[in-house]
Amino acid sequence: MPELILHQDPRSGNCYKIALTAALLGMPLRIRNYEIMRGETRTPAFLAQVNANGRIPVLQIGDKFLPESNAACWYLAQGSALVPGERFAQADVLRWMFFEQYNHEPNVATLRFWLRFVGQANLSEAQAAQIPAKRAAGDAALKLMDEHLAERAWFVGEAATLADIALFAYTHVCEQGAFALDGYPAVVAWIARMRALVGFVAMES
Repeated sequence: MPELILHQDPRSGNCYKIALTAALLGMPLRIRNYEIMRGETRTPAFLAQVNANGRIPVLQIGDKFLPESNAACWYLAQGSALVPGERFAQADVLRWMFFEQYNHEPNVATLRFWLRFVGQANLSEAQAAQIPAKRAAGDAALKLMDEHLAERAWFVGEAATLADIALFAYTHVCEQGAFALDGYPAVVAWIARMRALVGFVAMES
């Protein structure tokens, strides 16, 4: 496999998904850090060479660049136990990864970013007005996860998959966005199982 370089901000859960996937698979990953609060992903060099969308993470694979966290995780995990071999199970993993990006991350991750890194006092009026709706939508996502995990150890099948990695990244730090994990006991137990996986690495936060 070509050299793998992760272009990231280490505080980002989307970046962490890729780092955790590589760690669980024992894949060496070189890291290039950027400070998004200083606009380091908006420079002409970054836009021209790494990602014209001006966002991270980006997984560099030799001389190719792959943006979008879940796409990068899928690239790394193909052929491993993190992607089930059975066709429906594969689609079910993707279902949860899509759920994470559409229902979970826009609410749970956004509130974490606004409250922990931007600061509520620095939010725009429009951002502040969105907080109640994002809180309700984030809690709805966590409730759905808790109900699913109340009957099983992992999101898909009998072992951890990319579905678990995608949802773990921002769930385990959701209290930094003022979500209360103690209301979701099955999620709390799942977080402990994730942390116990062989090869697990913690997120910088």
